[in-house]
Amino acid sequence: MNLTELGYIAGWRVVRALPRPVVAAAFQAGADRAHRRPNGGTARLRANLRRVVGPELSEAELDDLVKRGLRSYARYWMEAFRLPGLSRSQILSTFRLGGAELLAADVAAGRGAVVALPHAGNWDAAGAWVAATGWPITTVMERLKPEGVYKRFLAFREVLGMEILPTHGGSRPAFDVLLDRVRAGAVVPLLADRDLSARGVEVDFFGARTRMPAGPALLALHTGAPLYVASMWYEPDAACASLAGPLPVPGPEAGPLDQRVRSLTQLIADRLAAGIAQHPEDWHMLQRMWLDQARSGEGTALSPSAPGQA
Repeated sequence: MNLTELGYIAGWRVVRALPRPVVAAAFQAGADRAHRRPNGGTARLRANLRRVVGPELSEAELDDLVKRGLRSYARYWMEAFRLPGLSRSQILSTFRLGGAELLAADVAAGRGAVVALPHAGNWDAAGAWVAATGWPITTVMERLKPEGVYKRFLAFREVLGMEILPTHGGSRPAFDVLLDRVRAGAVVPLLADRDLSARGVEVDFFGARTRMPAGPALLALHTGAPLYVASMWYEPDAACASLAGPLPVPGPEAGPLDQRVRSLTQLIADRLAAGIAQHPEDWHMLQRMWLDQARSGEGTALSPSAPGQA
């Protein structure tokens, strides 16, 4: 067991044991320290948020936005560490979903649903809420190194009621299992705002080119399940989300499959951008995002383990 794994163990144990106001104050202080002494992740967040808000926002206003963004990011970690200690009623009361009736109808009809997510707000709270509501939920997670950290995140999400598939190394390809789960009526949320494979679909996003995963579009095209895009953010008393969609899924008459995947992924990108623009402080993107950033050789940063990409 290495120091990274020990840190996560301490987080889950100690943060759950202390009163929330004490923990929240400590995590906010850590975020403010990162803002005063910026590292690569903070610099990346600032550059990404500048793309979101455009050149009109003053440097002072951008600096305040970065500070709020770091506090939001710290809040995600604090709440993630405390989440396994919440009761079902607490999970249901500390997350709100606009459009929940759409998912309820999809699950009741047995057709399942695909939800494209941004790295924003609290996706673990969203998944726990879906499971606590009684709906089947399956997603994928990047296979982290070291393996011990991956297994602990896997156990963390499984305890909350989610079925988690590894992006690679499972008994079956993750995409094949997701096809089965959608067809069986499950809710399948997938992070969709950043490609991890370097094989993603090129899209326009806040005026520049980036790559996004093809998984959400492919699942909807192969299964006919409704495809939604979530906006995610924080309110003082709860993590929140709202659903846009179902998106129009092009049929075979619209062209070859790869062309339909590109057009649908661009539509996902447009909806993600609209949600992020409404709540930029809650977009936890501390990594390179755009292709021109990668070419410039700018740095990168670590991110929380989150539902991955099929």
